[in-house]
Amino acid sequence: MSREPAPTDTVIVEAVRTAIGRGHPAKGDFRDVHAAKLLGTVYAEVIERAGIDAADVDEAIAGCVQQFGEQMLNVGRTAWLQEGLPLETAGTTVDFQCGSSQQALNLASGLVASGAREFVIGAGLEHMGHIPISIGLKWTDEVGQPFTEELFERYQLTNQGVAAERVADKWGLTREELDEWALKSHQNAARAQDEGRFDREIVGVETPQGVVNVDQGVRRETTMEALGGLKAAFEEGGKITAGNASQISDGASAILVGRADRVAERGLKARARIVDHCVIGVDPVLMLTGPIEATRLILERTGMTLDEIDLYEVNEAFAPVVGAWVKELDADPGRVNVNGGAMALGHPLGCSGTRLITTVLHELERTEQRYGLVTMCCAGGLGTATLIERV
Repeated sequence: MSREPAPTDTVIVEAVRTAIGRGHPAKGDFRDVHAAKLLGTVYAEVIERAGIDAADVDEAIAGCVQQFGEQMLNVGRTAWLQEGLPLETAGTTVDFQCGSSQQALNLASGLVASGAREFVIGAGLEHMGHIPISIGLKWTDEVGQPFTEELFERYQLTNQGVAAERVADKWGLTREELDEWALKSHQNAARAQDEGRFDREIVGVETPQGVVNVDQGVRRETTMEALGGLKAAFEEGGKITAGNASQISDGASAILVGRADRVAERGLKARARIVDHCVIGVDPVLMLTGPIEATRLILERTGMTLDEIDLYEVNEAFAPVVGAWVKELDADPGRVNVNGGAMALGHPLGCSGTRLITTVLHELERTEQRYGLVTMCCAGGLGTATLIERV
């Protein structure tokens, strides 16, 4: 049985996301939708579903990685304003790379727990069809490189794809094992769609082509043979392909949190409490091992074991991230990404953290289970972890 939240606990009042569209400028479902509109849509929806007055939200904190073009100039604030929401509510945009929205929720939770705010939205956005992941590299000759010579002297930095190859090698993961993780992701996601598991968590987005409310990336017909025929994407003879890596995607997600006693006073319903959250730095060369260390840290902090947690969402940036996490922590693979992950659904960078928490919350409710863990790897050698308890 889940326990009732203590008065000072930070609780999740509501959580919602858009469908995830392919991040393609011509074929993506959100190709004609402005990035700020995606974020504004989940802002408005999470408030409406919660039954709170928008003026009672003290701040909206949004994660976003590629803060250029449509996503620049504090999109966490501009998305709020363009939706016609109260101008008195502050807006902040944070960059924690892939964990940006999870960190946004961490900050929201901390502000609520400290008493500095009563109600805060932690959210995230990425429109990779409009703002490609490589866009910033086009300007480095003009405005400078992000890395100094001193940094390169300390660490032999490389890209995430090469880091994924290193992780696969270190944990002895074969190409076949990685493709099996990818196939399982698509199969789980297809089953979740067929059973309507995502229906409650998704808000439809109006587009010129109609309302979009179904994740676009799931490849229902994929097979091990098809995955095995894909070429290595980052190294000659390597194991990482477009099939066992996350998809380039568009999407937004938002979670409203408040302190339990304030939530009860307003007559609102708490759906889950945030048991704990953490971030941690890891080797920036191996880069993608953050979920392992973040999970260890949150288990140490809470005194729990992994077996006590019912569902695990380990972001599928690359299949080796999940495979290494399961092997290193001796985790039950049957509890991991039970509704598919980023290899099937997609990975709209700044959106993914709160998307994963939204998904695990709804799945805990559907299955009447208690604890859910969300953990992610992030560029630069970072890990995140959030543990929630359904109430």
